[in-house]
Amino acid sequence: MDLIDEPEAAGNTPEFTVSELSGAVKRAIEGEFGHVRVKAEVGRVVHARSGHLYFDLKDDRNVLACTTWKGQVSQLSVIPEEGMEVVVHGRMTTFGSQSKYQLNATEVAVAGVGALMAMLDKRKKALEAEGLFAADRKQSLPFLPEVIGVVTSPTGAVIRDILHRLRDRFPRKVIVWPVAVQGKECAPQVARAIEGFNAMTPGGALPRPDLLIVARGGGSIEDLWGFNEEVVARAAASSNIPLISAVGHETDTTLIDFVSDQRAPTPSAAAEMAVPVRLDLMAGVEQMGARASRAVTDAVARRKQRVADLARVLPKPEQLTEDAKQRFDYWSEKLDAALQVRVGVGRLRLGEVAGQLRPSMLNNRIAQGRERLETRNARLVSAAVTQTQRQRSRLDALDRMRETLGYRETLKRGYAVVRGDGDVVTTAKAAKSAASLEIEFADGKMKPAGKPSPKPKPKTPPADQGSLF
Repeated sequence: MDLIDEPEAAGNTPEFTVSELSGAVKRAIEGEFGHVRVKAEVGRVVHARSGHLYFDLKDDRNVLACTTWKGQVSQLSVIPEEGMEVVVHGRMTTFGSQSKYQLNATEVAVAGVGALMAMLDKRKKALEAEGLFAADRKQSLPFLPEVIGVVTSPTGAVIRDILHRLRDRFPRKVIVWPVAVQGKECAPQVARAIEGFNAMTPGGALPRPDLLIVARGGGSIEDLWGFNEEVVARAAASSNIPLISAVGHETDTTLIDFVSDQRAPTPSAAAEMAVPVRLDLMAGVEQMGARASRAVTDAVARRKQRVADLARVLPKPEQLTEDAKQRFDYWSEKLDAALQVRVGVGRLRLGEVAGQLRPSMLNNRIAQGRERLETRNARLVSAAVTQTQRQRSRLDALDRMRETLGYRETLKRGYAVVRGDGDVVTTAKAAKSAASLEIEFADGKMKPAGKPSPKPKPKTPPADQGSLF
C-alpha cells in the first residue's frame, strides 16, 4: 500500500529548475549569513591572473572556501598566507555553477601577536635567504648631506624631533614625503615614497636627496606592521640613496631595519647619524688650524736656526773669490805675449803656404781638368750615337711590320676594298643603298658606272675668327 501511495504524494510536490533551486539556496544562505566573522587557519592560497584572490580557511575537520574579488584585494590590510591564523570578515554566498558555498572575504586580520610573529619570522627568513640582509649590500652614509629626504607623517611629533635635532647639530635642506605610518595604506605609501625619492633627477628643480630617513614613533606590533610588509623591505633594499630606518623605540624591530643601510633606535638618533655637530666641526677646524700654524712657525724657526748654524762654518765671500781673482791677474799678464806668439806662428805658416802657390801649378791643374772633361764628353757622344742607331733600327723594323700587316699588302694578293659614300661596304644591301661606290685595287681606285656621283655638299664657310692684329 505504501508503494502505491508514494507516487501520488510525489506528484503534489512543486517542481523547480536547477537555476531556481540554486537561486533559492543562494538567497537563504546570504539572508541568514549576511555578515560573519570566522577565525581559522589559512590553507591553500591562489592569486589568479584576473586579480581575484582565492584561499581556504580550515580547522581540524572542515574547509571553507573564500573569495576576494579584484576590487576588494587592495582594501585588505593583510594578504593571507598559508599557515597564518586569521580572523576573516565577510558574507556567505554560493557558486551555483559548481554547487558550492563560499565566503566573500572583505577584511582579513591576523589572530593574535603569535601569528604575526610567526608570519614575520617566515618573511625574514625568505628575505635573508635572498641576501637582502647582507652587509656587503649596505651603503655608507654621506658625511655631510646637502639634502635629506624624510618619509614619515607630516603631523606627528617625529618630524618635529628630526627637524629640531638637525637644526641644533647642522642645518640642512629637508624634503618631507608625507605617508600614513600605520594601517593598510602605510606599506604602499612608504614603498612609493622611497621609490619616488630615488626617481628624482639630480640637479633638477626639486633636488634629489643625498640621504633618506624612514621614521615613525613607537607603538604595538600591529601599529608597526606596515614596516614589516615585503613591499617596504624590497623598496628599501633597492634604494640607491643611503637609507636610515628609525621605526619605533629602541626595542622595536621591523623588517626595514634589516635591509636599511643603517638602523637608528629613535627618529632623533637618526637625525644625529645623518649630520655631524657643526660647532664640533668648527672647533675641530680651529684646533687643526692652530696646530698647523704652530707647526709652520716651529718649522720656520728650526730652519732659521739651521741656516744660522751653517752660516758660521761657511767661509767669507771675499775668501771664496780670492783664488779666482789671483788666477785672473796671472792670465791677464800672459795674454799679450801669447797673442804676439800666436800671430807670429800664423804669419810663418802663411809664408810657407804662399811659397807653394805658383802659376805653373794652376796651369797644370787646369790642363788636367780639361783633359778629363774632353774624355767624358767623347764617351757621352759615342753612347748617344750608339743609342740613336739602335732606336733607328727598331723603328725600321716596326715600319716593315706595319707595311706587312696593313691592308695594302692584302690588296696586292688580289683583293679589293669597296666603299660606299666614303665608308667601307661589307654587304650587298649596304652597296645597293649607297648613292655612289668606289673600289680600291692594289694599283689604284675606280668608280663603277651606273650610279651618278653625288654632288659634293657645299662647304660651310668657316666662322669668322677675327684678326690677330
